[in-house]
Amino acid sequence: MMKAFKKRGALTHFQILSEISKQDPHLKQKDLAEKLGITIQAVSENIKTLIELGYITSKDGRSPYKITQTGIDKVKKDAISLRKYTDSVLETMNHYKTIWPAIATEKLEKDDIVGLYMDNGVLYAHKKEENATGVVLEGANANMDVALTNLTGIIDMTVGEVTVINVPTIKEGGTKSCDLELIRRIYENGTNTGNKYDKVAIAGTVSRAVAMSLDIPINIEYAAPQATANAARKGLNVLAICVGDMSKAFTRELEHEKIKFNIIDGGK
Repeated sequence: MMKAFKKRGALTHFQILSEISKQDPHLKQKDLAEKLGITIQAVSENIKTLIELGYITSKDGRSPYKITQTGIDKVKKDAISLRKYTDSVLETMNHYKTIWPAIATEKLEKDDIVGLYMDNGVLYAHKKEENATGVVLEGANANMDVALTNLTGIIDMTVGEVTVINVPTIKEGGTKSCDLELIRRIYENGTNTGNKYDKVAIAGTVSRAVAMSLDIPINIEYAAPQATANAARKGLNVLAICVGDMSKAFTRELEHEKIKFNIIDGGK
């Protein structure tokens, strides 16, 4: 924080001096209280202090108030300090808001204008033309993360599809009660629109056993409902195998994110 405003009441002093410096002869303590959002008593106490410090003059502590040269120098010094502080905050905020990470597919130099595209849920940057562009902040080699700013345009991306297969619990027979052939066909045939599944999510031990018995690779296991929805938002198609009531967590998350999905009973 700025040194000039570390002392208690310093900012209020600055505000009062700033208002008095406008040389309004009709300025009253009531006016100052309303502008600063403090009580008239607080204004009175601060003005008394400012008079004692030699920053303002007043007859019997009443208006009209006049700012002294010492007071003017104080306001200028504090205003410069405040401006430097706010400028640094704004610079930090602007820097934070406008930086986006991507993976460079080739060597990129500072200030290169690059095209952006999504592939398998990952944002990539290269020198080819795309519907979305950005400017490279710092150079990066191929397959390295690159910082981008000034993003414009629209990144071509469609929301993925999700299929949720609900399998029996261990009390209901577990894998023995699953229609493994049905689950295999769903995985091999892909989504309703015929697209392959990019990721497979599981929730529950029986689901793991089903995937292992069918030699289906497991990509998502922990926080599966949230991870499934996140993957679909990035354009990935997900097959989710879950046990019993665990399907409710998937449907709740997918409905909340407005992602299309269908549920299939994986039992015999």
